[in-house]
Amino acid sequence: MTDAAELRRRTEELLAAYPPATTDRTNFLKARFDAGLAWVHYPEGLGGLGAPRSLQAVVDAELEAAGAPDNDPRRIGIGLGMAAPTILGYGTGEQKQRYLRPLWVGEEVWCQLFSEPGAGSDLAALGTRAVREGDDWVVNGQKVWTSSAHLARWAILIARTDPDVPKHRGITYFICDMTDPGVEVRPLRQITGEAEFNEVFLTDVRIPDSRRLGEVGDGWRVAQTTLNNERVAIGGMRLPREGGMIGPVSRTWRERPELRTHDLHQRLLKLWVEAEVARLTGERLRQQLVAGQPGPEGSGMKLAFARLNQEISGLEVELLGEEGLLYEDWTMRRPELVDFTGRDAGYRYLRSKGNSIEGGTTEVLLNIVAERVLGLPSEPRTDKDVAWKDLAR
Repeated sequence: MTDAAELRRRTEELLAAYPPATTDRTNFLKARFDAGLAWVHYPEGLGGLGAPRSLQAVVDAELEAAGAPDNDPRRIGIGLGMAAPTILGYGTGEQKQRYLRPLWVGEEVWCQLFSEPGAGSDLAALGTRAVREGDDWVVNGQKVWTSSAHLARWAILIARTDPDVPKHRGITYFICDMTDPGVEVRPLRQITGEAEFNEVFLTDVRIPDSRRLGEVGDGWRVAQTTLNNERVAIGGMRLPREGGMIGPVSRTWRERPELRTHDLHQRLLKLWVEAEVARLTGERLRQQLVAGQPGPEGSGMKLAFARLNQEISGLEVELLGEEGLLYEDWTMRRPELVDFTGRDAGYRYLRSKGNSIEGGTTEVLLNIVAERVLGLPSEPRTDKDVAWKDLAR
């Protein structure tokens, strides 16, 4: 079994063969993947060594100390946090070999074609249709709130393949080539002034059956892997103390004593403690992931993330007063990354409003925590056994 000493040895060999100071960044990342040091808990040949997940920190620390480049995980977060674990869990051997390496290296960006105008919180009600024609599926429909669609080469897509069964059972999961004919990406301008999200129109898009993940009609179960990992990725990010939203407002408090009031002090102390509790809870969640797959606990972390971001950014605007209303970079931009901490307080306040919607709405996540964590009775579901085609819309 691979242990910490073995991983250090392999990391030293990688650094000796590919010195970071003189090796092209992409070539170094490819070599790291091939050495099994990308995801050490993944199988050999797929970026890993079948080692315990907890040992990834050993590799990361050694490479960081040596000044090695990372794969810019924020830019390719959807691929790393959502597409990769789903492909690993349900992909064929050929699919794993084709997609995982360029995904991890960052050569190919991924997006997520799940939500629709009439199926966001109730995702299983989706209406995008995929009809089998020989070895292909012909897809027609519309998706919305698609992060990185304007940058992505590939998308994870769920579509309805059988309208004659209840909504959760007639869905199939696909990999969609975003460069194929019939895929149209349109920007959605947000309250921040930029277009970080998109709507995507699919018109007679042909997807080979070889790009299907899982069995036909089993897409909802496959999608649960994606959604569970998404919530962990959003709410369970590893942060240092005073990382995230609490950092800028804490610095402002220390550096601008003229802005302080007793009331704001009490609120800041409360939010600082809650942010630290959330950070430590996230560390515990990642420790649990070492032994298994992400579960509904990720929904709880995502709930805390959204609430704290909104309350902290609101406090920051109040602390800064009129200055907090300034927003210097109001432009129609198409950003590659969402940067919460490197922007104006006004941006943080506006952008955090989306945190309670993206990655699962607060209302839906509260139900998940209530039913799957606390064991409370489920809400009545009158459409549970009704064919999708017969549902009211």
